[in-house]
This record gives sequence, C-alpha cells and structure tokens, in this order.
Amino acid sequence: MPNSSSVSEFLLLAFADTRELQLLHFGLFLGIYLAALLGNGLILTAVACDHRLHTPMYFFLLNLALLDLGCISTTLPKAMVNALWDTRAISYQGCAAQVFFFVFLVGAEYWFLTIMAYDRYVAICKPLHYGSLVGSRACAQMAAAAWGSGFLYSVLHTTTTFSLPLCQGNAVDQFFCEIPQILKLSCSDAYLREVGALVCSVSLAFGCFVFIVFSYVQIFRAVLSIPSKQGRHKAFSTCLPHLAVVSLFLSTVMFAYLKPPSISSPSLDLVVAVLYSVVPPALNPLIYSMRNQELKHALWILMTRCVSEAINFHSTSADD
Repeated sequence: MPNSSSVSEFLLLAFADTRELQLLHFGLFLGIYLAALLGNGLILTAVACDHRLHTPMYFFLLNLALLDLGCISTTLPKAMVNALWDTRAISYQGCAAQVFFFVFLVGAEYWFLTIMAYDRYVAICKPLHYGSLVGSRACAQMAAAAWGSGFLYSVLHTTTTFSLPLCQGNAVDQFFCEIPQILKLSCSDAYLREVGALVCSVSLAFGCFVFIVFSYVQIFRAVLSIPSKQGRHKAFSTCLPHLAVVSLFLSTVMFAYLKPPSISSPSLDLVVAVLYSVVPPALNPLIYSMRNQELKHALWILMTRCVSEAINFHSTSADD
C-alpha cells in the first residue's frame, strides 16, 4: 500500500505513565484475555464435539465465538506487550495488519449477528419452513457470505486508509490502530475518500440494524401470542442471549463512533474503545451460556470428561 509519507511506525496511546500502573493494566488485560480464550474455546469445543448442538443456531454461535477470539487477539496482545515492555511503538505493517483484521472480524461478526436474528425469526415465526429456509446448505452460504463480506469490507477500508498521505505525525490516540484515529493524521484534503467509504458502510450497517429490529418486533409479537407460559419461556430463552449480545455490541460501537465531539477526550476514547473491542468478546460466552440449558449441559459433560480423564491419568501415573 503506497504512502507518500515517510512514516515507518506509529506510537500507540499508553494506558498509564507510571510503571506500577502499566503492570497493573497488563495483569488486568491478561486476565480478561485468558477469560475470553477460555470462554470462547469452551463454546467452540462443546459445539464441535456434541452432536446434539449440530444445529444452525449453534453453527452460527461457533462462528461468533471464533470471531470473538480473533477480534480480541488482534488488539489486546500488542497492548499487553507494550505495557509490559514500557513501549508505544507498532510498525507500519503491524498497524495495517491490525486495522485489516480488526475491521474484517468486527464486520463479519456484525453480519453473523444479523444472520442469527434471521435464524431466530424463522425458528419462531415460520417454524414449519425452518428446515427449508435455514438448512445446512443455506447456513453454509450465509456463513460464507458473512466471512466474504467482512473480508471485502476490510480490504476496502484498509487500502483506502493506508493509501492516504500522513501529514500530522505518527501518534495514534488509541491503544490499537483504529481508522478514525489514523484519519486524524492524514492531510486535510485527502481523507474525504475514506469518509465516502465510511458513509457507505454506515448506511449498510444501518440497514442491518433495521433488519434486526424488525426481526425482533416480529419475534416478540409471535412469542406473546403463544398460549402456554412454558412455550413463551422456551422461545424467549433462545432469543434473549442473542438480543443481549447484539445490544452490547451495538451500544458500545455506536457510542464510540457517534458520541458528540464536545464530550470526546483521549481518556474517554480509550475507555470506550476497551468497551467495544475487549468487553464483548469476553462477555459473549457468559451471556450465551447463562440461559442456554443445552449449551450448559454440553459444557458440563465436556468439563466432567476432562476432569475424569485427568484423574485417570494421574491414577495411572501413580500406579506406574
């Protein structure tokens, strides 16, 4: 990606100035990162190993967990390394890679959240047509479209952003390479190309948002018309986790990018970036497992099996 500037590296925003606070941030983010790895890893393993979870809903959940793992692994490890070694530098190529993978994974996740809303809509509002509308072939096509759209979306924004000449230094006011912060470093008359691409993306994202809202309006109308209390509870239990994840994802992203400039500050931008890039991947596994009895049962069987195998291994080792 050509660039007329001579920038060879960027300087990321530090979480703290003192060494003690840097180590505290490192420990905190290490704990969050390990929790995200464990939670999403357990969901991936449970869905892959339990044949009862080989359904469209859990297939999309598996993809979501994979995207969450990739998303948090794109931003947090570099921030932890910088905090541990008391540095702020990231190479030009590393910054471009970070932007590419973050936009790719977040974009694909938003598409999957939209697809999951459609899956719940068909399951509750059109149950007799569920097998034909959300069959294995349709699931594979929708998943491929989500991954492919995220990839193309990322290629568009990454190439556009890093082809701009940078005239305002190399200090990025964020703990990872974020497109709006990089645009602040570009020449004032050059960033309009990326702004145009952003406007198209926002329009497309708004269309997905309207679809999700419309789907849930129809879902709630259908659920409230179910005569039995047990039937309403079962229907709500399959929708509420997804609705919670969508709300968490959209509220943090919208606040990050649509908050008034008057309340913007480096410290607030840093906190908001953590909320939308770090918190959802760590909390999503907990949200999905809290009310999902099938997933909790599969996770319990998986952990019980692991504990039993560990006990048998130690017993065998002791006998030898």
